[in-house]
Amino acid sequence: MTTTLPAYDEVVARFEPVIGLETHVELGTNTKMFCGCPTDFGGEPNTRVCPVCLGLPGSLPVANKAAIEAIIRIGLALNCSIAEWCRFARKNYFYPDMPKNFQISQYDEPICVDGYLDVEVNGETVRIEIERVHLEEDTGKTLHVGGATGRIHGATESLVDYNRAGIPLVEIVTKPITGTGALAPEVAKAYVAELRDVIRTLGVSDVRMEEGSLRCDVNTSLNLPGQEWGTRTETKNVNSLRSVERAVRSEMLRQASVLDAGGRITQETRHFHEDTGDTTPGRSKETATDYRYFPEPDLVPIAPDPAWVAELKAALPELPRVHRRRLQEQWGLSDLDMQSVLNAGAVELIEATVAAGTTPAAARKWWLGELSRRANESGVELAEIGATPAQVAELQGLVDAGKLNDKMARTVLEGVVDGEGSPTEIMTSRGLEVVSDTGALTAAVDEAIAANPGIADKIRSGKVAAVGALVGAVMKTTRGQADAKTLRELILERLGVQG
Repeated sequence: MTTTLPAYDEVVARFEPVIGLETHVELGTNTKMFCGCPTDFGGEPNTRVCPVCLGLPGSLPVANKAAIEAIIRIGLALNCSIAEWCRFARKNYFYPDMPKNFQISQYDEPICVDGYLDVEVNGETVRIEIERVHLEEDTGKTLHVGGATGRIHGATESLVDYNRAGIPLVEIVTKPITGTGALAPEVAKAYVAELRDVIRTLGVSDVRMEEGSLRCDVNTSLNLPGQEWGTRTETKNVNSLRSVERAVRSEMLRQASVLDAGGRITQETRHFHEDTGDTTPGRSKETATDYRYFPEPDLVPIAPDPAWVAELKAALPELPRVHRRRLQEQWGLSDLDMQSVLNAGAVELIEATVAAGTTPAAARKWWLGELSRRANESGVELAEIGATPAQVAELQGLVDAGKLNDKMARTVLEGVVDGEGSPTEIMTSRGLEVVSDTGALTAAVDEAIAANPGIADKIRSGKVAAVGALVGAVMKTTRGQADAKTLRELILERLGVQG
């Protein structure tokens, strides 16, 4: 039975959303959190394991100093207080991809607490408060095969790859985010995007959502104005910025539909489906799970030296929000123009295109115009569209050199996005270069003048605007492979008229 969902505007007019985000970041250390196994992505299953990360009897963990440094830097970048003393705990639960049947994590004594991250949404600054940032080890990966969905239901067998088990994992938990109203989905997306940029700037993770090194659990609830917060659901492992936004929106619509029908929201985990944008139930979380936390007996407490923490803080790089402000001044953009760049996810792309040799204006033109249109139509992030900053700079270089006009450049760009090669290669293979042979252009202009004597007389009599008709005629003759400005000058010259 298909349920008709209410309109989004109707939902936000009647309900107040409350969201929260739990973001997991795999650190880019060379070795795992408590052993010396390598952490590189994509190895043969179960080849990057040892007695420690497999939890074999007699093995003892040793904390990875690089991971501890990385989480302190993350906490400082998120304006957190750094604990002077903390320790690891055992989180006990059985799951096939947990080889020890417990996870070494942090419970009531996280290393970073009470921070915040400011994000820009529709020209307004929204402060997202951070409750905690703690360090733990990642789990392995379970693959369900033989079914149609890739999930356990309907699968004929399940396989476990422990290569990922033990990789340093940072969990960043926000406090409940209220007061965002209709902007809640956009705020969630903006927060994860800003957090990703901060962590990438720190150089502690590649934060590739498509590879799982950045994963987000999205908590959503609805309540009537003035009433207590509603029951929340937790949409697990959302793996793209667009999906974070869609997951919040989808849950708001679904929960409103349930409440309108007189039902109640079940506290549960849910799965997000990229193809439909819907969520489906996972497991119930009606009661708090007793993980039987207790201090990890094989690891000593962590007591970061305040002087070391101060050194790390002083060495933090320019963070994305400050960096964007500097770029905005360099590029001469208004707040509205910069917000458009940010909304499109084009800051780094434009910056890299300018570094490759073109102007900020030209870079913005291509990334916010033709390429954004293609990305929106394809439903992908702008960075995944198939064109690189170097290729866009090369394309603009061909335009600046007079080898391509704007229309031809758009055609070449389509070829770049479709993987046909570099702009120069596509221009050559398709025969799209601007006709620069003065003799050929002069002959085409003379032919157009002879074929349109009435228009030529108008131009001679002072109606210079009519030159556009002759430019169009020559463009048709040359299949659009002439420069309009050059043609205009040549036509006026042949007619003896000053431009």
